[in-house]
Amino acid sequence: MATRTTTRPRIRPTEDYQPTVIGGHRQTSAERALVYMILLLGALLLMVPFLWMLSTSLKPLGEVFEFPIRWIPTRIVWSNYADVFSKAPFGRYLLNTVFITVVAIVGNLIGSSLAAFAFARFDFPGRNLLFLVMLSTMMVPAWVTMIPTFIMFNYFGWLDTFKPLLVPAFFAQPFYTFLLRQFFMGVPKDLEDAARIDGCSTFRIFWQVMLPLSRPALATVAIFSFFSHWNVLLGPLLYLQSQEKLTVSVGMLFFQGEQGTNYPVMMAAATISMLPCLVLFFLAQRLFIQGVVVSGVKG
Repeated sequence: MATRTTTRPRIRPTEDYQPTVIGGHRQTSAERALVYMILLLGALLLMVPFLWMLSTSLKPLGEVFEFPIRWIPTRIVWSNYADVFSKAPFGRYLLNTVFITVVAIVGNLIGSSLAAFAFARFDFPGRNLLFLVMLSTMMVPAWVTMIPTFIMFNYFGWLDTFKPLLVPAFFAQPFYTFLLRQFFMGVPKDLEDAARIDGCSTFRIFWQVMLPLSRPALATVAIFSFFSHWNVLLGPLLYLQSQEKLTVSVGMLFFQGEQGTNYPVMMAAATISMLPCLVLFFLAQRLFIQGVVVSGVKG
């Protein structure tokens, strides 16, 4: 006599009921809430200078020096932001900075990606030694090469132009090259071999295989490049002389000297110059945190 066997259906727990596992320890809801509270408190502490800057930019001049600090102005003065553009050619500073930053980002992506591809995929004598020499230049302070570089650009006749700020960006930068090289080395060799069988040249493999796969790494390089060129002070201060060619960082120095103790207008200018960095971070924070993602092939 055959016996009937019944199987009970397996109940799979949904993701909503799975506790977080950190280091082999299952994190409870109370522990998660404590972690979020600590992170929120740290974020608020880091936001205090920015909130003070934003509050000061909207205050009348008489409320700036009040103690204790009045965080919410009694009267919001939007004219402080209008004074930034009326008291100085701040709009021109912004346009110059945007132009320099965009061209420099493109140059960093092109130059560093080409050098990284060569170091990762080409096998030539002295490759590792040359790569080590390039990385060692990161330990050389900028002050050491400042005078020779200034003399060279003066000999070229590039002073008071954007060329000293843009042309070097198209050469391989050590940190960006290292970042992209590590990614390229993680791309399986089978993809490159398959492309060669299909008749792709070396440049086509770089352009149509490597670059599409390295979008997270390129985005990370672009973000780092944006912040470094938007906030740079030394280069524009050395090479730019005309008022209409100054960037935001250098223009802020002249603006501070002209306005003196007019802190609401100065904080309004600082808020405007900082706004693109905040917008970029919030839009690209996932890529910023993700960093370099090494792709793989499932066998």
